[in-house]
Amino acid sequence: MKSLKLENIYEYVENNIGIFHDRRLKSLEKLKMIKILKRKNPYLFKAKNILTAQDIVKAILDAYLSSQEETIFGEFLENLSIFINKKVYGGRKSAADVKQNGF
Repeated sequence: MKSLKLENIYEYVENNIGIFHDRRLKSLEKLKMIKILKRKNPYLFKAKNILTAQDIVKAILDAYLSSQEETIFGEFLENLSIFINKKVYGGRKSAADVKQNGF
């Protein structure tokens, strides 16, 4: 097992965190409110006492961003763990398609 300096991790994060932010921005740029609104239940907004257009848009964007950020940040952390594994153990990400193998 090789050792890994904390500076290497800092450098990796510094060099790659911009990708996370770029993907968040691109996700928002592609967002079409009409498409999102078609999937929403209007009675849910009433039940949650969301009455103004501003409140509806904020609730939709908050939910959308939260979901997108979890996915994008999860991928960032996965890539960080692959980087660390490669440096310490010489490992790599499996080429197996998880969906294809039924896992």
